[in-house]
Amino acid sequence: MKKSDSFFRNYVSEFLAGICSGNRRAQRVRAWTWNVVRICLTAGTLAAVANHSNAAPPLKAEVMHWWTSAGESAAVRVFANAFDQAGGQWVDNAIAGGETAIAAEISRVTGGDPPTAMQLPTGKQLDDLVAQHLLSNIDDLAAAENFNKILPDVFVKAITYDGHVYALPVNDHGHNWVWYNKSVLEKAGAKEPVTWEDFLAAVDKIKAMGGVIPIAVGAQPWQLGQTFFSVLLSKEGPDLYFKAFRDLDVNAIKSPQFKDAAATFIKLRDYSDAGAANREWNIAANMVITGKAGFQFMGDWAKGEYIAAGMTPGKEFNGVLLGENGRTDFTMSADCFVYPVNKKPEQTQAQKLMAKIMIEPATQIAFNEKKGSEPARLDLDISKLDAIAQYGMKALQKPDQRIPSTDFFDTPDFIGAERDLSAQFWSDKSMSVDQFVNQFVKIVETEKSHR
Repeated sequence: MKKSDSFFRNYVSEFLAGICSGNRRAQRVRAWTWNVVRICLTAGTLAAVANHSNAAPPLKAEVMHWWTSAGESAAVRVFANAFDQAGGQWVDNAIAGGETAIAAEISRVTGGDPPTAMQLPTGKQLDDLVAQHLLSNIDDLAAAENFNKILPDVFVKAITYDGHVYALPVNDHGHNWVWYNKSVLEKAGAKEPVTWEDFLAAVDKIKAMGGVIPIAVGAQPWQLGQTFFSVLLSKEGPDLYFKAFRDLDVNAIKSPQFKDAAATFIKLRDYSDAGAANREWNIAANMVITGKAGFQFMGDWAKGEYIAAGMTPGKEFNGVLLGENGRTDFTMSADCFVYPVNKKPEQTQAQKLMAKIMIEPATQIAFNEKKGSEPARLDLDISKLDAIAQYGMKALQKPDQRIPSTDFFDTPDFIGAERDLSAQFWSDKSMSVDQFVNQFVKIVETEKSHR
């Protein structure tokens, strides 16, 4: 008989005897029982401590991005929470302002102190980092998820270099949305617009009503530059848009249609207010949210602000892709994440985990609901999206309506020059349409010389 068996038999005998006999024996049995319990508890505690000490630490990941507004912050928490729940530790490094953040990110990477992951626009901004071998590829994930099938071909082309995939698009941002407060339109007796004729009639009615600014504008270069190419696309059509921004066709830029787009763009100034200069985009969005303004031209990240304010898409507010001849062209761009090359195995492991989580269908839906954008994946069940997102996804189902933003065609220098020119045109009331066009031609010629 084993010693432990003998111990157990003796213990049971004593226990039964203690029940049937005097108090002294019962007391001895109770004391013996408590000693056994203490031993078991101590052993369990020691085992728990040992298991805890052997548990793998979370995969810490510093993530740089520029999502700082209310809607953006809510969206980035979706990624952070999903990563943490999967065994990571998201270390947030948010820097206000895209241009400021990009400069800081590139400085970190080129200086040899890269973050684990960082946000960048999908497009030409990636070229230099890839050329310098500063980014890790995500080929394994691209193959496992079949990027060629689930992502728009525009995105796949933009993130692929020499057969390798270096960036992960996490959303599909439409730049050419027009947002509006439905109650403002109702009070003004204006119908919800579909065409430019509808839109101009609506802002005229709001202006005549008084007390409300027809269009909330943030007169910063990037906002105005984006508004200009949105007007060009939605009013004049994709053919002229491609000739101007992709083909750099000088004759197209000198055409009556291009001049009409410029004249329409500057006409919007008459429906804005004197406080537009240097106004942040989310402040302009809040003006529409609170009914101080009727419309705003802004990318669909603005929708996240409306949702964060407790408004329901399609109910208190709405968004439209203005177009002619029944078109709903969608100017596409994407926030992507890149994963800088590093020498730490745990950082590489964290990068792979993060990328896998970000592209998962459930994460795509949850993130983009908060962000206001469409999912990067085209294979999702759109019935789970809000009314405006469903409208946007239906537009994207038509390949000829997937219009790449200028990020995919042009260098950052060209885009910056176009933005500065649009801002100059907006602020300088003495500048004519012809002068604007002549300056635009010079920008195009400079860009062509670098291709």
